Amino acid sequence: MRILVVDDMPSMRQVMMHMLRSLGYDSLDEAANGVEALKKLRVQDYDLLITDLHMPNLDGRQLLEKVRCDKRLANLPVLMVSCEDDKKQITDVISAKVTGFIVKPFDASILRKHLDWIKEEIQIV
Repeated sequence: MRILVVDDMPSMRQVMMHMLRSLGYDSLDEAANGVEALKKLRVQDYDLLITDLHMPNLDGRQLLEKVRCDKRLANLPVLMVSCEDDKKQITDVISAKVTGFIVKPFDASILRKHLDWIKEEIQIV
């Protein structure tokens, strides 16, 4: 499974990449913001996008909307991660057709559960 991890904080990207590797995922790429992620998504095929919600320039919600409006990317599973606890914001992201949502902080077991569900639901190998 090829995964793109997007977060404006390098330390958070590294934590996520480390967790993914510990779970056996090794085909990983990263982007520092939504603009960079969108460029990568348009030239490389990914099986999953994991993105932070709050980022400068193009945040996770805006990135999700652009992905869902792009014919080639529209069905890409998107797992949103955030420390956001505002129910309205979370509801808005869910209504924008996010595949999954994880509230920070979380550990590898929580991430594994979400990834297993996404693989089963979307039937990704």
